Amino acid sequence: MEYVSTRGGAGVVDFEGALFSGYAPDGGLFMPQRIPSLDGDTLRRWSRLSYRELVKELCSLFITAELVPRSTLNDLIDRAFSRFRHKDVIHLSRLKDGLNVLELWHGVTYAFKDLSLSCTGQFLQYFLEKKQKHVTILVGTSGDTGSSAIESVRGQKNMDIFVLLPKGFCTQIQELQMTTVIEDNVHVFAAHGNSDEIDEPIKELFADVDFAGKYNLMSLNSVNWSRIMVQIAHHFYAYFQCAPSLDTTPLPVVEIVVPTGGGGNITAGCIAQKMGLPIRLVAVVNSNDIIHRTVQHGDFSLSESVKATLASAMDIQEPYNMERILWLLSGSDSHLTKTLMERFSVLKSLKLPEDLHRKLSETLRSCSASDEDIVRAMQRCWKENCYPLCPHSAVAAHYHYLQTDGACLRQKSSCFSFLFSTPRCCLAPASAAKFQDALLRAGLVPQLPPEITALTAMETRSTPLEQGQDWTQTLREWIEATAQRR
Repeated sequence: MEYVSTRGGAGVVDFEGALFSGYAPDGGLFMPQRIPSLDGDTLRRWSRLSYRELVKELCSLFITAELVPRSTLNDLIDRAFSRFRHKDVIHLSRLKDGLNVLELWHGVTYAFKDLSLSCTGQFLQYFLEKKQKHVTILVGTSGDTGSSAIESVRGQKNMDIFVLLPKGFCTQIQELQMTTVIEDNVHVFAAHGNSDEIDEPIKELFADVDFAGKYNLMSLNSVNWSRIMVQIAHHFYAYFQCAPSLDTTPLPVVEIVVPTGGGGNITAGCIAQKMGLPIRLVAVVNSNDIIHRTVQHGDFSLSESVKATLASAMDIQEPYNMERILWLLSGSDSHLTKTLMERFSVLKSLKLPEDLHRKLSETLRSCSASDEDIVRAMQRCWKENCYPLCPHSAVAAHYHYLQTDGACLRQKSSCFSFLFSTPRCCLAPASAAKFQDALLRAGLVPQLPPEITALTAMETRSTPLEQGQDWTQTLREWIEATAQRR
Protein backbone atom coordinates (compact mmCIF):
# COMPACT_ATOMS: atom_id res chain seq x y z
CA MET A 1 0.00 0.00 0.00
CA GLU A 2 1.52 3.28 -1.17
CA TYR A 3 0.32 6.87 -0.89
CA VAL A 4 0.27 9.74 -3.36
CA SER A 5 -0.51 13.43 -3.15
CA THR A 6 -3.90 14.64 -4.35
CA ARG A 7 -2.00 17.18 -6.48
CA GLY A 8 0.36 14.69 -8.09
CA GLY A 9 3.58 16.62 -7.49
CA ALA A 10 5.07 14.56 -4.65
CA GLY A 11 6.72 11.17 -4.75
CA VAL A 12 5.08 7.95 -3.64
CA VAL A 13 5.43 7.25 0.12
CA ASP A 14 4.54 4.36 2.42
CA PHE A 15 2.34 4.65 5.52
CA GLU A 16 5.25 5.87 7.64
CA GLY A 17 5.95 8.65 5.15
CA ALA A 18 2.29 9.72 5.09
CA LEU A 19 2.07 9.54 8.91
CA PHE A 20 5.01 11.88 9.44
CA SER A 21 3.80 14.43 6.92
CA GLY A 22 1.38 17.28 7.25
CA TYR A 23 0.55 18.51 3.81
CA ALA A 24 2.39 16.76 0.98
CA PRO A 25 5.39 18.75 -0.33
CA ASP A 26 3.30 19.98 -3.29
CA GLY A 27 0.59 21.34 -0.98
CA GLY A 28 -1.77 18.39 -1.51
CA LEU A 29 -2.96 15.70 0.89
CA PHE A 30 -1.87 12.08 0.94
CA MET A 31 -4.31 9.39 -0.17
CA PRO A 32 -3.90 5.65 -0.83
CA GLN A 33 -2.86 5.01 -4.42
CA ARG A 34 -5.42 2.19 -4.45
CA ILE A 35 -8.61 1.88 -2.39
CA PRO A 36 -9.15 -1.77 -1.29
CA SER A 37 -12.40 -3.36 -2.44
CA LEU A 38 -14.37 -5.65 -0.10
CA ASP A 39 -16.88 -8.26 -1.25
CA GLY A 40 -20.14 -9.24 0.43
CA ASP A 41 -18.63 -12.28 2.14
CA THR A 42 -15.96 -10.14 3.79
CA LEU A 43 -18.58 -7.64 4.97
CA ARG A 44 -20.70 -10.44 6.42
CA ARG A 45 -17.68 -11.83 8.24
CA TRP A 46 -16.69 -8.39 9.56
CA SER A 47 -20.24 -7.78 10.81
CA ARG A 48 -19.47 -10.07 13.76
CA LEU A 49 -16.40 -8.10 14.83
CA SER A 50 -16.13 -5.66 17.73
CA TYR A 51 -15.17 -2.05 17.04
CA ARG A 52 -11.58 -2.76 18.16
CA GLU A 53 -11.34 -5.69 15.77
CA LEU A 54 -12.76 -3.63 12.91
CA VAL A 55 -10.10 -0.97 13.45
CA LYS A 56 -7.42 -3.67 13.36
CA GLU A 57 -8.75 -5.21 10.15
CA LEU A 58 -9.08 -1.85 8.40
CA CYS A 59 -5.66 -0.58 9.48
CA SER A 60 -4.05 -3.81 8.27
CA LEU A 61 -5.33 -3.01 4.76
CA PHE A 62 -3.51 0.34 4.75
CA ILE A 63 -0.36 -0.52 6.76
CA THR A 64 1.75 -3.33 5.36
CA ALA A 65 2.93 -6.12 7.65
CA GLU A 66 6.51 -5.41 6.50
CA LEU A 67 6.20 -1.94 8.02
CA VAL A 68 4.29 -2.93 11.18
CA PRO A 69 3.86 -6.66 11.88
CA ARG A 70 0.21 -7.59 12.39
CA SER A 71 0.71 -8.68 16.02
CA THR A 72 2.42 -5.36 16.78
CA LEU A 73 -0.35 -3.42 15.03
CA ASN A 74 -2.95 -5.21 17.15
CA ASP A 75 -1.02 -4.37 20.34
CA LEU A 76 -0.72 -0.69 19.39
CA ILE A 77 -4.48 -0.43 18.77
CA ASP A 78 -5.31 -2.23 22.04
CA ARG A 79 -3.01 0.19 23.87
CA ALA A 80 -4.63 3.16 22.14
CA PHE A 81 -8.11 2.20 23.35
CA SER A 82 -7.06 1.20 26.90
CA ARG A 83 -8.07 4.59 28.38
CA PHE A 84 -11.61 4.62 26.91
CA ARG A 85 -14.41 4.55 29.45
CA HIS A 86 -16.80 2.25 27.55
CA LYS A 87 -15.96 -1.45 27.29
CA ASP A 88 -16.89 -1.45 23.59
CA VAL A 89 -14.96 1.82 22.95
CA ILE A 90 -17.97 3.31 21.12
CA HIS A 91 -21.68 2.68 21.74
CA LEU A 92 -24.94 2.87 19.78
CA SER A 93 -27.96 4.31 21.59
CA ARG A 94 -31.27 3.35 19.95
CA LEU A 95 -33.80 6.09 20.65
CA LYS A 96 -37.41 6.83 19.77
CA ASP A 97 -38.63 6.89 16.15
CA GLY A 98 -35.55 5.32 14.60
CA LEU A 99 -33.06 7.86 15.99
CA ASN A 100 -29.82 5.84 16.29
CA VAL A 101 -26.97 7.79 17.90
CA LEU A 102 -23.46 6.36 17.64
CA GLU A 103 -21.52 7.71 20.62
CA LEU A 104 -17.96 8.30 19.50
CA TRP A 105 -16.99 10.25 22.62
CA HIS A 106 -16.01 7.77 25.32
CA GLY A 107 -12.31 8.71 25.24
CA VAL A 108 -10.29 10.87 27.62
CA THR A 109 -11.44 14.25 26.23
CA TYR A 110 -15.07 13.20 25.57
CA ALA A 111 -14.72 13.76 21.79
CA PHE A 112 -14.57 11.48 18.73
CA LYS A 113 -11.08 12.67 17.87
CA ASP A 114 -9.74 10.59 20.75
CA LEU A 115 -10.41 7.51 18.60
CA SER A 116 -8.12 8.34 15.70
CA LEU A 117 -5.58 10.37 17.65
CA SER A 118 -5.00 7.72 20.32
CA CYS A 119 -4.13 5.26 17.53
CA THR A 120 -2.06 7.83 15.65
CA GLY A 121 -0.08 8.62 18.82
CA GLN A 122 0.76 4.93 19.19
CA PHE A 123 1.82 4.64 15.54
CA LEU A 124 4.08 7.69 15.92
CA GLN A 125 5.69 6.38 19.08
CA TYR A 126 6.37 3.01 17.43
CA PHE A 127 8.30 4.53 14.52
CA LEU A 128 10.07 7.18 16.63
CA GLU A 129 11.39 4.61 19.08
CA LYS A 130 12.63 2.43 16.22
CA LYS A 131 14.51 5.31 14.61
CA GLN A 132 15.48 7.37 17.71
CA LYS A 133 13.91 10.40 16.06
CA HIS A 134 12.20 13.58 17.37
CA VAL A 135 9.25 15.39 15.74
CA THR A 136 7.57 18.76 16.18
CA ILE A 137 3.78 18.58 15.91
CA LEU A 138 1.77 21.62 14.80
CA VAL A 139 -1.99 21.61 15.41
CA GLY A 140 -4.66 24.20 14.81
CA THR A 141 -7.91 23.46 16.61
CA SER A 142 -11.49 24.67 16.40
CA GLY A 143 -12.32 22.93 19.68
CA ASP A 144 -11.67 19.23 20.20
CA THR A 145 -8.65 18.36 18.04
CA GLY A 146 -6.18 20.20 20.27
CA SER A 147 -7.02 18.40 23.51
CA SER A 148 -7.21 14.97 21.82
CA ALA A 149 -3.84 15.57 20.13
CA ILE A 150 -2.28 16.70 23.41
CA GLU A 151 -3.55 13.62 25.24
CA SER A 152 -2.17 11.34 22.54
CA VAL A 153 1.44 12.60 22.97
CA ARG A 154 1.68 14.30 26.39
CA GLY A 155 4.86 13.50 28.30
CA GLN A 156 6.58 11.85 25.32
CA LYS A 157 10.27 12.74 25.12
CA ASN A 158 10.54 12.41 21.35
CA MET A 159 7.63 14.72 20.47
CA ASP A 160 6.89 18.41 21.09
CA ILE A 161 3.39 19.60 20.31
CA PHE A 162 2.41 23.20 19.53
CA VAL A 163 -1.36 23.84 19.60
CA LEU A 164 -3.11 27.01 18.43
CA LEU A 165 -6.62 27.52 19.80
CA PRO A 166 -9.00 30.34 18.76
CA LYS A 167 -9.51 32.34 21.96
CA GLY A 168 -13.21 32.92 22.64
CA PHE A 169 -14.36 30.46 19.95
CA CYS A 170 -13.93 27.30 22.07
CA THR A 171 -16.04 26.44 25.09
CA GLN A 172 -14.43 26.95 28.50
CA ILE A 173 -14.15 23.20 28.96
CA GLN A 174 -12.50 22.69 25.56
CA GLU A 175 -9.97 25.40 26.37
CA LEU A 176 -9.25 24.05 29.85
CA GLN A 177 -8.66 20.55 28.47
CA MET A 178 -5.71 22.07 26.61
CA THR A 179 -4.37 24.74 28.95
CA THR A 180 -4.36 22.54 32.07
CA VAL A 181 -1.89 20.05 30.58
CA ILE A 182 1.38 21.17 32.16
CA GLU A 183 3.98 19.04 30.42
CA ASP A 184 7.40 20.00 29.07
CA ASN A 185 6.47 18.84 25.56
CA VAL A 186 3.09 20.64 25.39
CA HIS A 187 2.94 24.27 24.17
CA VAL A 188 -0.49 25.92 23.87
CA PHE A 189 -1.10 29.27 22.17
CA ALA A 190 -4.35 31.23 22.64
CA ALA A 191 -4.76 33.13 19.36
CA HIS A 192 -7.09 36.10 19.03
CA GLY A 193 -8.59 34.92 15.75
CA ASN A 194 -10.91 32.31 14.30
CA SER A 195 -10.17 28.70 13.37
CA ASP A 196 -9.38 29.52 9.73
CA GLU A 197 -6.98 32.33 10.72
CA ILE A 198 -4.95 30.06 13.01
CA ASP A 199 -4.40 27.62 10.12
CA GLU A 200 -2.47 30.27 8.16
CA PRO A 201 0.78 30.37 10.22
CA ILE A 202 0.79 26.57 10.32
CA LYS A 203 0.53 26.39 6.52
CA GLU A 204 3.34 28.96 6.20
CA LEU A 205 5.68 26.97 8.43
CA PHE A 206 5.00 23.76 6.51
CA ALA A 207 5.60 25.64 3.26
CA ASP A 208 9.10 26.58 4.49
CA VAL A 209 10.68 23.32 3.35
CA ASP A 210 14.06 23.93 5.02
CA PHE A 211 12.50 24.83 8.38
CA ALA A 212 10.00 21.97 8.23
CA GLY A 213 12.79 19.52 7.46
CA LYS A 214 15.19 20.82 10.11
CA TYR A 215 12.62 20.48 12.92
CA ASN A 216 10.72 17.48 11.52
CA LEU A 217 7.39 19.32 11.42
CA MET A 218 4.23 17.22 11.17
CA SER A 219 0.50 17.69 11.72
CA LEU A 220 -2.12 15.83 13.72
CA ASN A 221 -5.03 17.68 12.16
CA SER A 222 -7.11 15.58 9.81
CA VAL A 223 -4.73 16.53 7.02
CA ASN A 224 -2.88 13.51 8.47
CA TRP A 225 -3.91 10.35 6.65
CA SER A 226 -3.70 8.21 9.81
CA ARG A 227 -6.70 10.01 11.29
CA ILE A 228 -8.85 9.47 8.21
CA MET A 229 -7.85 5.80 8.13
CA VAL A 230 -9.00 5.08 11.70
CA GLN A 231 -12.22 7.02 11.19
CA ILE A 232 -13.25 4.71 8.34
CA ALA A 233 -14.10 2.19 11.08
CA HIS A 234 -16.91 4.43 12.43
CA HIS A 235 -18.84 3.90 9.23
CA PHE A 236 -18.38 0.14 9.13
CA TYR A 237 -19.44 -0.20 12.77
CA ALA A 238 -22.46 2.09 12.24
CA TYR A 239 -23.49 0.04 9.22
CA PHE A 240 -23.20 -3.34 10.99
CA GLN A 241 -25.10 -2.05 14.02
CA CYS A 242 -27.99 -0.59 12.01
CA ALA A 243 -28.36 -2.88 8.98
CA PRO A 244 -31.48 -5.05 9.45
CA SER A 245 -29.90 -8.20 7.96
CA LEU A 246 -26.87 -9.12 5.91
CA ASP A 247 -28.48 -12.29 4.54
CA THR A 248 -29.90 -10.52 1.49
CA THR A 249 -28.37 -9.79 -1.92
CA PRO A 250 -27.73 -7.00 -2.55
CA LEU A 251 -26.88 -5.95 1.01
CA PRO A 252 -29.23 -3.38 2.57
CA VAL A 253 -28.36 0.33 2.58
CA VAL A 254 -27.86 2.33 5.80
CA GLU A 255 -27.87 6.13 5.83
CA ILE A 256 -25.08 7.65 7.93
CA VAL A 257 -25.45 11.27 9.03
CA VAL A 258 -22.11 12.97 9.65
CA PRO A 259 -21.66 16.32 11.48
CA THR A 260 -19.07 18.02 9.30
CA GLY A 261 -16.47 20.73 9.89
CA GLY A 262 -13.05 20.11 8.34
CA GLY A 263 -14.48 17.12 6.50
CA GLY A 264 -12.32 14.31 7.88
CA ASN A 265 -15.20 12.10 9.01
CA ILE A 266 -17.16 12.53 5.79
CA THR A 267 -14.00 11.77 3.78
CA ALA A 268 -13.63 8.53 5.77
CA GLY A 269 -17.24 7.74 4.86
CA CYS A 270 -16.58 8.32 1.16
CA ILE A 271 -13.63 5.91 1.33
CA ALA A 272 -15.76 3.30 3.15
CA GLN A 273 -18.35 3.69 0.40
CA LYS A 274 -15.63 3.28 -2.26
CA MET A 275 -14.49 0.08 -0.49
CA GLY A 276 -17.94 -1.40 -1.07
CA LEU A 277 -19.84 -0.54 2.13
CA PRO A 278 -23.48 0.08 1.07
CA ILE A 279 -24.02 3.40 2.87
CA ARG A 280 -25.74 6.63 1.92
CA LEU A 281 -23.84 9.61 3.35
CA VAL A 282 -25.29 12.88 4.61
CA ALA A 283 -22.97 15.78 5.46
CA VAL A 284 -24.68 18.02 8.02
CA VAL A 285 -23.24 21.43 8.83
CA ASN A 286 -24.05 24.49 10.92
CA SER A 287 -24.40 28.04 9.54
CA ASN A 288 -20.86 27.77 8.15
CA ASP A 289 -22.29 25.92 5.20
CA ILE A 290 -19.64 25.77 2.47
CA ILE A 291 -19.92 21.97 2.16
CA HIS A 292 -23.71 22.17 1.96
CA ARG A 293 -23.49 24.79 -0.81
CA THR A 294 -20.90 22.72 -2.64
CA VAL A 295 -23.06 19.59 -2.57
CA GLN A 296 -26.24 21.42 -3.51
CA HIS A 297 -24.97 23.93 -6.07
CA GLY A 298 -21.30 23.19 -6.80
CA ASP A 299 -20.46 26.49 -5.06
CA PHE A 300 -17.17 25.97 -3.15
CA SER A 301 -16.80 29.59 -2.01
CA LEU A 302 -16.06 31.34 1.25
CA SER A 303 -18.71 33.38 3.03
CA GLU A 304 -17.81 36.86 4.24
CA SER A 305 -16.73 35.54 7.65
CA VAL A 306 -16.83 32.55 9.98
CA LYS A 307 -20.04 32.59 12.00
CA ALA A 308 -19.78 31.70 15.70
CA THR A 309 -22.35 28.97 16.42
CA LEU A 310 -23.34 26.62 19.23
CA ALA A 311 -21.61 23.80 17.29
CA SER A 312 -18.27 25.59 17.62
CA ALA A 313 -16.00 22.74 16.47
CA MET A 314 -17.71 22.99 13.07
CA ASP A 315 -17.16 26.74 12.71
CA ILE A 316 -14.91 26.24 9.70
CA GLN A 317 -14.99 27.96 6.32
CA GLU A 318 -12.17 26.08 4.59
CA PRO A 319 -12.83 22.33 4.92
CA TYR A 320 -9.46 21.13 3.66
CA ASN A 321 -10.55 17.49 3.34
CA MET A 322 -12.86 18.44 0.47
CA GLU A 323 -9.68 18.19 -1.61
CA ARG A 324 -9.51 14.47 -0.82
CA ILE A 325 -13.18 13.99 -1.73
CA LEU A 326 -12.81 15.85 -5.04
CA TRP A 327 -9.70 13.78 -5.88
CA LEU A 328 -11.56 10.56 -5.06
CA LEU A 329 -14.63 11.47 -7.11
CA SER A 330 -12.61 12.73 -10.08
CA GLY A 331 -11.06 9.28 -10.49
CA SER A 332 -7.79 10.31 -8.80
CA ASP A 333 -7.32 13.14 -11.29
CA SER A 334 -4.45 14.99 -9.62
CA HIS A 335 -4.13 17.57 -12.42
CA LEU A 336 -7.78 18.62 -12.05
CA THR A 337 -7.54 18.61 -8.24
CA LYS A 338 -4.40 20.77 -8.31
CA THR A 339 -5.99 23.23 -10.74
CA LEU A 340 -9.18 23.54 -8.67
CA MET A 341 -7.46 23.89 -5.30
CA GLU A 342 -4.91 26.43 -6.53
CA ARG A 343 -7.74 28.47 -8.05
CA PHE A 344 -9.62 28.31 -4.74
CA SER A 345 -6.48 29.31 -2.83
CA VAL A 346 -6.20 32.50 -4.87
CA LEU A 347 -9.85 33.45 -5.43
CA LYS A 348 -11.46 31.82 -2.35
CA SER A 349 -14.29 30.98 -4.73
CA LEU A 350 -14.79 28.01 -7.01
CA LYS A 351 -17.54 26.62 -9.21
CA LEU A 352 -17.13 22.87 -9.57
CA PRO A 353 -17.09 21.42 -13.09
CA GLU A 354 -20.53 20.06 -13.91
CA ASP A 355 -19.45 16.41 -14.07
CA LEU A 356 -17.62 16.60 -10.74
CA HIS A 357 -20.57 18.33 -9.07
CA ARG A 358 -22.89 15.62 -10.36
CA LYS A 359 -20.68 12.90 -8.87
CA LEU A 360 -20.50 14.78 -5.56
CA SER A 361 -24.25 15.19 -5.30
CA GLU A 362 -24.71 11.50 -6.13
CA THR A 363 -22.25 10.56 -3.36
CA LEU A 364 -23.43 12.96 -0.65
CA ARG A 365 -26.62 14.47 0.60
CA SER A 366 -26.36 17.56 2.77
CA CYS A 367 -28.24 19.71 5.25
CA SER A 368 -27.48 22.84 7.28
CA ALA A 369 -28.80 23.76 10.72
CA SER A 370 -29.08 27.15 12.42
CA ASP A 371 -28.54 27.63 16.15
CA GLU A 372 -32.32 27.62 16.55
CA ASP A 373 -32.51 24.25 14.75
CA ILE A 374 -29.79 22.90 17.04
CA VAL A 375 -31.60 24.04 20.19
CA ARG A 376 -34.90 22.55 19.02
CA ALA A 377 -33.25 19.21 18.25
CA MET A 378 -31.58 19.15 21.69
CA GLN A 379 -34.89 19.95 23.39
CA ARG A 380 -36.87 17.39 21.41
CA CYS A 381 -34.36 14.60 21.97
CA TRP A 382 -34.40 15.29 25.71
CA LYS A 383 -38.19 15.47 25.83
CA GLU A 384 -38.68 12.23 23.89
CA ASN A 385 -35.75 10.21 25.24
CA CYS A 386 -34.24 11.97 28.28
CA TYR A 387 -31.06 11.85 26.23
CA PRO A 388 -28.72 14.90 26.08
CA LEU A 389 -27.17 15.73 22.72
CA CYS A 390 -24.14 17.93 22.21
CA PRO A 391 -24.83 20.75 19.69
CA HIS A 392 -22.81 18.95 16.97
CA SER A 393 -24.77 15.73 17.43
CA ALA A 394 -27.94 17.85 17.41
CA VAL A 395 -27.12 18.99 13.85
CA ALA A 396 -27.37 15.33 12.81
CA ALA A 397 -30.55 14.82 14.85
CA HIS A 398 -32.05 17.90 13.17
CA TYR A 399 -31.66 16.17 9.80
CA HIS A 400 -33.23 12.99 11.21
CA TYR A 401 -36.25 14.89 12.53
CA LEU A 402 -36.69 16.66 9.19
CA GLN A 403 -36.84 13.27 7.47
CA THR A 404 -39.20 11.57 9.92
CA ASP A 405 -41.51 14.58 10.21
CA GLY A 406 -41.59 14.88 6.42
CA ALA A 407 -42.52 11.21 6.11
CA CYS A 408 -45.35 11.71 8.60
CA LEU A 409 -46.73 14.63 6.64
CA ARG A 410 -46.56 12.73 3.36
CA GLN A 411 -48.40 9.76 4.85
CA LYS A 412 -50.88 11.96 6.76
CA SER A 413 -50.97 9.47 9.62
CA SER A 414 -49.33 8.72 12.92
CA CYS A 415 -45.80 8.08 11.85
CA PHE A 416 -44.29 4.62 11.97
CA SER A 417 -42.64 4.99 8.58
CA PHE A 418 -39.18 4.76 10.19
CA LEU A 419 -39.90 1.06 10.68
CA PHE A 420 -39.99 0.52 6.92
CA SER A 421 -37.56 3.15 5.62
CA THR A 422 -33.79 3.03 5.19
CA PRO A 423 -32.16 2.68 8.63
CA ARG A 424 -30.30 5.81 9.70
CA CYS A 425 -27.36 6.30 12.06
CA CYS A 426 -26.37 9.74 13.39
CA LEU A 427 -22.73 10.08 14.42
CA ALA A 428 -22.31 11.84 17.79
CA PRO A 429 -18.88 13.48 17.87
CA ALA A 430 -18.84 14.80 21.45
CA SER A 431 -20.44 14.45 24.85
CA ALA A 432 -23.07 17.01 25.79
CA ALA A 433 -21.11 17.57 29.02
CA LYS A 434 -18.56 19.68 27.12
CA PHE A 435 -21.14 22.24 26.01
CA GLN A 436 -22.77 23.75 29.10
CA ASP A 437 -23.81 27.00 27.41
CA ALA A 438 -25.65 25.15 24.65
CA LEU A 439 -27.42 22.92 27.18
CA LEU A 440 -28.49 25.94 29.23
CA ARG A 441 -29.76 27.71 26.11
CA ALA A 442 -31.88 24.63 25.41
CA GLY A 443 -33.24 24.79 28.97
CA LEU A 444 -31.38 21.63 30.03
CA VAL A 445 -29.30 21.12 33.15
CA PRO A 446 -25.68 20.11 32.47
CA GLN A 447 -24.51 16.93 34.21
CA LEU A 448 -20.73 17.21 34.49
CA PRO A 449 -18.44 14.22 35.01
CA PRO A 450 -15.95 14.72 37.88
CA GLU A 451 -12.99 14.80 35.45
CA ILE A 452 -14.49 17.85 33.75
CA THR A 453 -15.52 19.57 36.99
CA ALA A 454 -11.94 19.23 38.28
CA LEU A 455 -10.55 21.25 35.35
CA THR A 456 -11.70 24.59 36.78
CA ALA A 457 -9.45 24.22 39.86
CA MET A 458 -6.32 23.22 37.92
CA GLU A 459 -3.32 25.35 37.00
CA THR A 460 -3.35 26.62 33.40
CA ARG A 461 -0.61 27.62 30.98
CA SER A 462 -0.82 29.23 27.54
CA THR A 463 0.84 31.93 25.44
CA PRO A 464 -1.32 34.66 23.87
CA LEU A 465 -1.10 35.51 20.17
CA GLU A 466 -2.52 39.01 19.60
CA GLN A 467 -4.01 40.51 16.45
CA GLY A 468 -1.30 42.37 14.55
CA GLN A 469 1.43 40.11 15.91
CA ASP A 470 3.41 37.99 13.43
CA TRP A 471 2.11 34.58 14.51
CA THR A 472 4.31 32.68 12.07
CA GLN A 473 7.49 34.31 13.38
CA THR A 474 6.43 33.81 17.00
CA LEU A 475 5.87 30.10 16.42
CA ARG A 476 9.14 29.84 14.53
CA GLU A 477 11.05 31.35 17.46
CA TRP A 478 9.32 29.08 20.01
CA ILE A 479 10.11 25.96 17.98
CA GLU A 480 13.75 26.98 17.63
CA ALA A 481 14.08 27.77 21.34
CA THR A 482 12.43 24.51 22.35
CA ALA A 483 14.82 22.53 20.14
CA GLN A 484 17.82 24.27 21.71
CA ARG A 485 16.67 23.28 25.22
CA ARG A 486 16.46 19.57 24.35
